[in-house]
This record gives sequence, structure tokens and C-alpha cells, in this order.
Amino acid sequence: MSKEEQELADDKARAEIANLIASTAKINAETVKTRLETVLYPAVAGSTLTLAIFALLKALFFD
Repeated sequence: MSKEEQELADDKARAEIANLIASTAKINAETVKTRLETVLYPAVAGSTLTLAIFALLKALFFD
């Protein structure tokens, strides 16, 4: 393998490594987002349901 071919192969390897690092960072960010949504969804749904019940009770009994 000539020096030019070796440099080209090295450049391709570096580009692939950079691509893998970028893909890993993207997956990590998506994982963090998914975990946060998993934690927050029940809290938001519970709050919404509680407010809807209070609004219904207020409309029925306090108007």
C-alpha cells in the first residue's frame, strides 16, 4: 500500500469514527429526552385530570 493509499484509508477511518461519535451523541440526547418524557408524562396527565375534576365540580356545585 502506497503512502497516498494509506493516508486515504486513514482519512476514511477518521471520518467513520467522527460519524460514529456524532451518532452516539444523538442517541444519547434522544435517550435523555425519552427518559425525561417518561418521568414527566404521568405528572402532567395527573395534573390535567385533577384540574378537570375540580373544574367539573366547581361548575356543578358552585355556580
